[in-house]
Amino acid sequence: MITLFIFLALLALICINVPIAVALAVAAVLGLLMTEGAGSLVTVALDMYDGSTKFSLIAIPMFVLAGAIMNAGGITDRLINFVSALIGFVRGGLGMVNIGVSLFFAEISGSAVADVAALGSVMIPQMKKRGYSAPLSAAITSSSASLAIIIPPSIPMIVYAVSANTSVEQLFVAGLVPGLMGAAGLMAVAYGFARKYNLPTEEAFNKKRVKETFIDALPTFLLPVIILGGIFGGFVTATEAAGLAVLVSLALGFWYGEIDFKRLKSAMLEGGMQTAVVMLLVAASVLMGGFLTRAQVPQELAARMMELTSNQYVILAILNVFFLVIGFFLHSVAAIILVIPIVIPLIEVAGIDPVHFGLIVTLNLAIGQQTPPVASVLITSCSIAKANIWDVSKVNVYFVAVLLAVLLMCTYIPAIPMFLVEYFYR
Repeated sequence: MITLFIFLALLALICINVPIAVALAVAAVLGLLMTEGAGSLVTVALDMYDGSTKFSLIAIPMFVLAGAIMNAGGITDRLINFVSALIGFVRGGLGMVNIGVSLFFAEISGSAVADVAALGSVMIPQMKKRGYSAPLSAAITSSSASLAIIIPPSIPMIVYAVSANTSVEQLFVAGLVPGLMGAAGLMAVAYGFARKYNLPTEEAFNKKRVKETFIDALPTFLLPVIILGGIFGGFVTATEAAGLAVLVSLALGFWYGEIDFKRLKSAMLEGGMQTAVVMLLVAASVLMGGFLTRAQVPQELAARMMELTSNQYVILAILNVFFLVIGFFLHSVAAIILVIPIVIPLIEVAGIDPVHFGLIVTLNLAIGQQTPPVASVLITSCSIAKANIWDVSKVNVYFVAVLLAVLLMCTYIPAIPMFLVEYFYR
């Protein structure tokens, strides 16, 4: 009864626009007071501090900073030039360039909102000039940006790994193939729209142009080599790879001689605020997790679910629907922090690999970033394109269908995300 009251209090606070982190902390403190008395609050500050200073979490501000440096140092522009020379000759090639650059940028920033904000401001105006409608431009940019939380390094994956006490590196490896599958599917849909609306090609394929832009962008390719190669090879942890990514991004910015310090300062401040929000959520989740554990809520949920069914695929289907619904209303990090501590005992009892489940959760929440009313990535893209969110959603449904297909394949064919994990780590 007390647990139900606490959850109702949490929902009420969220409904009146109290920040989720504050609502979590208040509800948790209220629960501890009601169940254990005022004496249980003595260690609240220490618990929150310990929960938000885990080594894995240091990767979050580092990857955000690396993405900011890429934008301020001319690195992103060189990526766009190279991908445009490579695939711009295809009808509707600019849409594919958008997806291709998002795929690369996702390997650095780990944040879908950062991806859409950085690339959308460059790509959407160019697409509109070339005959793409505002809704189509926004839909392509928004859906491709969600690759940032599927492809490593992914900030939601880092938060999940901390919440579920599992390997960040293995999650990153598991996300690589689904991310590439998602990119290929999005490109196919973009090509279909290009054929339908007779959108232009960018330029004829020119080997000399491809070579020139490749050489110009060649130093940039050090970034994914360092991040993915270092993690896959076991040379560095995810956190160490994040630090290296910052150093290499800075070196590249100075190499190209194009660092815009004013733009970099603005991006760093924005990244700092994003990181602060995540860390406050993590700190507050420690309190709620402690209360739930003492109240035995996760264990009771696991027991009730196992009474209904012990079939892994049925359990995964139920959880998929649950996370899809949660994604309508909560941002990815908030959803992970609120729900994962509750469902992890169920996953363990059902014998589901926590790395496999982490990828499923991440894919669900990537879709949630595209579905109103919250849809933070979609809203950002609509703002840049100056397009109505419902008009964009009518187009975006085809791109979301691709992400749903990837989700279902990864859920019911575990070898798709897990074979690289098995190869490198098990």
